[in-house]
Amino acid sequence: MKPDIGGLLVGLLGVTANEITSQQRKSSKNQIPEPSWTTPPFRRNPEQRRGLCGRLLHVHRDQVRLPDGHESVREWVAHPGAVVIIALLDNGQLLFERQFRYPLRRVFLELPAGKIDAGEHILDTARRELREETGYKAKTWRHLGTLHTCIGYSNERIEVFYAHGLSYIGAQLDHGEILDVLEMRLDDALLAVRDGEITDGKTIGALLWAEKTLSGAWPLPA
Repeated sequence: MKPDIGGLLVGLLGVTANEITSQQRKSSKNQIPEPSWTTPPFRRNPEQRRGLCGRLLHVHRDQVRLPDGHESVREWVAHPGAVVIIALLDNGQLLFERQFRYPLRRVFLELPAGKIDAGEHILDTARRELREETGYKAKTWRHLGTLHTCIGYSNERIEVFYAHGLSYIGAQLDHGEILDVLEMRLDDALLAVRDGEITDGKTIGALLWAEKTLSGAWPLPA
């Protein structure tokens, strides 16, 4: 027996298929239900915050009061933020990097990316990282959106940029930075995600933007 899809939709979502089609034309913000709680957790004793402060990351341990009135502990990592760049070459391929990542002791295939320096505008970060790591500069830049890749334990945000009109002017790698630059078609990159060859979260998130933007499904910001 075939399932009654319409009945399932009404039962699970409280709407009909026609209503869903109508809702899809609206902003996704209008479709996300409000949370069942109204008061977010807050830090009870700010002066008792403890942690390890490194050159890049600060680890904190906060005592918090939860929406239900109970108290708990939250450990989280403060991060300065970063950018990731969808760099489109004139031949239609995207720039990628292959580099060793120490925490996982393995080589990863990634889109160009890098951290935001203190006081630096995010567009300046994107331009600097593209030049330093790949040796390219771009005529056209667009900010596409923001990714939060580790919301369970860090406030890290990654700003997604699209770069086009590339020209090679020479790389300027930071001290200790060793990587290979390569070109890849978007379709091949998506297959690499499917096959587990690309597992880096920021790259996977940015490739969603690349697919939707380059297909015309999502217009480029003005």
